[in-house]
Amino acid sequence: MKYSKFLKVAAVSVLFAAPVTAQVTDPAATPAPAAPAAPAAPTDPAAPANPAAAAAAAPVAAIAVDPTSVVGNVLATPELSTLAQAVKAAELVDDLSQPGPFTVFAPNNDAFARLGAGTMQQLMQPAAKDQLSGLINYLVIPGKMTQADVVAAIEAGGGKAEVKTVQGSVLTATLDAGIVKLTDSQGNATYITKADVQASNGVVHVVNGIVVPAQG
Repeated sequence: MKYSKFLKVAAVSVLFAAPVTAQVTDPAATPAPAAPAAPAAPTDPAAPANPAAAAAAAPVAAIAVDPTSVVGNVLATPELSTLAQAVKAAELVDDLSQPGPFTVFAPNNDAFARLGAGTMQQLMQPAAKDQLSGLINYLVIPGKMTQADVVAAIEAGGGKAEVKTVQGSVLTATLDAGIVKLTDSQGNATYITKADVQASNGVVHVVNGIVVPAQG
């Protein structure tokens, strides 16, 4: 299967360049809108939705999709409403409706909220579509990897596994107190909070933070 449209993306903006250390459970530690927060390992796998983050997304016309696909699951899940708006704004709905299979690490609304409303509003603009596409493509892996598959790869790699994303950059998977942790090259990390949401063309794992592709 071809991923031509996925691969035709620009490097994500310097808005995301610096790693940060604010914790998911401490809203007062939220950084400036220019950088994503690095979440702590979750103690409760059910991360709440953030209506404010969804409201920050620019409205996009509805697109008919297969509700059983990975993108259909994203569009139908309230805690992923900001990601759903971003996928539409980046015009990636059709791509994620293809046979795949795909593995999607889907940031919940709280993860996007830590970017700040100004950053999300900027990314939702038509002029930033390539940057937004790059960010979303970095959350997608060609092929289907369940959580058990990820853990097996980590164990086979002596404690870590590198997975190449559709965007082209690599994510590093490790275990933190038994929870799968994904880290980008800048040190930003996210944790799987809800694993193995099965779809007709792959699997979705809900995560609680934002990771970004390598710059340049």
